[in-house]
Amino acid sequence: MQSPSHIRSFVRRNGRMTPSQQLAYTDLWSHYGIEPDGVLDLNAIFARTQPKHLEIGFGMGDALIAMAQQHPDVDYIGIDVHLPGFGKVLKQIEAEQLSNIRLINGDAVLLLQHHLAIASLDAVYLFFPDPWHKKRHNKRRLVQPDFVELLASRLKVGGLFHLATDWQDYAEQMLQVVEACPHFQNLTAPNSYAPRPADRPLTKFELRGQRHGHGVWDLRYQKIEPTQD
Repeated sequence: MQSPSHIRSFVRRNGRMTPSQQLAYTDLWSHYGIEPDGVLDLNAIFARTQPKHLEIGFGMGDALIAMAQQHPDVDYIGIDVHLPGFGKVLKQIEAEQLSNIRLINGDAVLLLQHHLAIASLDAVYLFFPDPWHKKRHNKRRLVQPDFVELLASRLKVGGLFHLATDWQDYAEQMLQVVEACPHFQNLTAPNSYAPRPADRPLTKFELRGQRHGHGVWDLRYQKIEPTQD
């Protein structure tokens, strides 16, 4: 499998952390942050062998925190590049005494390529990625064939890939791209979106979109072994 050509799917919008977010980042990053160097031993990082779930682009952390609270028997890795989000999540980790979250500041493609072992993940979540809605920028969207192939290689057979977007044309692209990957089977029906799963946390971002009449499209796939011709 070829590595995906590396076109960044994000812009670093670091923004300004509040004083409490900055304090949390300064005090807690060394405990909950991961600085990847080589292939990560996720069981060693969490000091246990529970399922490992990755959220790509956790934003301000609403879904990540909610999932970690609801499933203490699952270990969550969140990756993003937005510093205020890191500060907010670290504050909540400390306040809720959550031991099952670790954070990475960086590029998800590089993480998958260089720092996660083959078949090391039980689930990957991609909720509301940057839609790059101008047509000339569509090539910067994260969900492209090479990326989906790479992601599939890091999921265990039976693992979950759950995507959601509030941009219809990106939803259509996601559906087309993932349906074409032989490593994934649609958990709803071929070429179909999923009803909003009850276990996907409803974030402030999504609630704001609902108030403006935005639709949301969920897609849920299971990693499978491709059939042999």
